[in-house]
Amino acid sequence: MVIRPVKVAGLSTFVPPHVLTNDDLEKLVETSNEWILQRTGIKERHIVDPGMATSDIAEPAARAAIAEAGLTPADIGFIVVGTTTPDTVFPSTACVLQAKIGATKAWGFDLGAACSGFTYSLTVGWKMVASGAVDHALVIGADVMSSIIDYTDRSTCVLFGDGAGAVVLSVAAPDEPCLIDFLHEIDGHGGPSLCMPAGGSRRPASHETVDQRQHYVKQDGAAVFKFAVKKSGEIAQRLLERHGLTGADLDLFVSHQANRRIIEATAERIGLAPEKVIINLERFGNTTAGTIPLALADARTDGRLKRGDLVLLTSVGAGFTVGSVLLRWSL
Repeated sequence: MVIRPVKVAGLSTFVPPHVLTNDDLEKLVETSNEWILQRTGIKERHIVDPGMATSDIAEPAARAAIAEAGLTPADIGFIVVGTTTPDTVFPSTACVLQAKIGATKAWGFDLGAACSGFTYSLTVGWKMVASGAVDHALVIGADVMSSIIDYTDRSTCVLFGDGAGAVVLSVAAPDEPCLIDFLHEIDGHGGPSLCMPAGGSRRPASHETVDQRQHYVKQDGAAVFKFAVKKSGEIAQRLLERHGLTGADLDLFVSHQANRRIIEATAERIGLAPEKVIINLERFGNTTAGTIPLALADARTDGRLKRGDLVLLTSVGAGFTVGSVLLRWSL
């Protein structure tokens, strides 16, 4: 089998217009702007209007990414949607999105890796194009976290927002910047530390599960923080070392945007200067699978991400899932 080089051919994002600030949250739960900023670095997050689903915020991002790639939806051969909040358990959000955008020749599926949803989906789409199975893949990271957040629980409701990002992956010419390598791993022992306890086959919806508020995100914040700090730096370092690189060789580090302290600890471990680290969670909060494309888009807008730049993506999510992707930026 001939392995083809693969590039990012298009990128776009979308967040709903409604903004929920820390001051707004002070009116809902016992918290304060200072408390949230000190522990997370988040100032505000975007929240969908009632009735808006993941496919609704993924669609505009997908259409714009396809257009930037110079393609039409009919050119897309594969769709993967990294999401924790699908429109429905079935059909998949990939199916819903395929119909919405008119990607008549595409097949695809949803991928559940929580906050690693984008890095995992990016790898799957990359390998589909690299193998020759398709010429163009649409990779989505999107979540409507407000649909599964308990706004009476101050330990979780301050953290999350809604947002979507999309990239189109295409075959790269031999001299073009392209995706280089990845490392992923999971540790299922950490599952209970970050989960939604009910709604699946183990605990189907019932009056009891609803009354106990078991259909919302539950988190052991200390356990998640400790694991994320350790594993983000560890997997980033392993991937760099595999290519004889150090943090000094990177042009940009893009972490999953969950907590400023986690990102800064990881950057320090791999020896990154602050100007090489993108942090935008103060504006969006944790959008789960949407954070990395949102950060890439902001870095590009700010002139911090340019064609040919060496970029490292890193994520840790529920499961636990851990992922890192190394690439040369091609836009």
